[in-house]
Amino acid sequence: KGNKLAVGKQTDADCVSTRENASQCGTPVLLENVGEELDSILESVLLKQTFKQGGAICIRIGDSTIEYSKDFRFYVTTKLPNPHYLPETAVKVTLVNFMITPAGLEDQLLGIVVAQERPELEEEKNALILQSAGNKRQLKEIEDKILEVLSSSEGNILEDESAIRVLSSSKVLANEIAEKQQ
Repeated sequence: KGNKLAVGKQTDADCVSTRENASQCGTPVLLENVGEELDSILESVLLKQTFKQGGAICIRIGDSTIEYSKDFRFYVTTKLPNPHYLPETAVKVTLVNFMITPAGLEDQLLGIVVAQERPELEEEKNALILQSAGNKRQLKEIEDKILEVLSSSEGNILEDESAIRVLSSSKVLANEIAEKQQ
């Protein structure tokens, strides 16, 4: 309380403005009950993407460019017992696990033993995690492409040959990805 910690959730209406004010004033922010996916607006804060503008250190949060205080701290907590974040998220943050369950401890110890005893299996697991993240990203791109085709299509979509080609290729690619995931 002495350092005016601002506590909020991703679902709060004033969440972005709270982060903006805190980053300007240099007060810490605690974001509670986060799931395994973080809001994309946090990207610049997590990576500390600061720049100089008019002699002041600034950061871009969403559409706003605001001054950034070097004293600003950002903390995130989750209630998930053993969260598994995507590699893209894990490299942006420092993970500290204060709550360990027997299942979580077992997962961590098994990971350590496998890494020591069978490093090739650990490498294969990491490769599969990266491939899975890539597949999810491709599926998202496919969804976006389909939505773009559907929204830009005029008239009967069944008569639009380019839309049908996009949908067909998207279906084939989505099926390939689904096969890889199994």
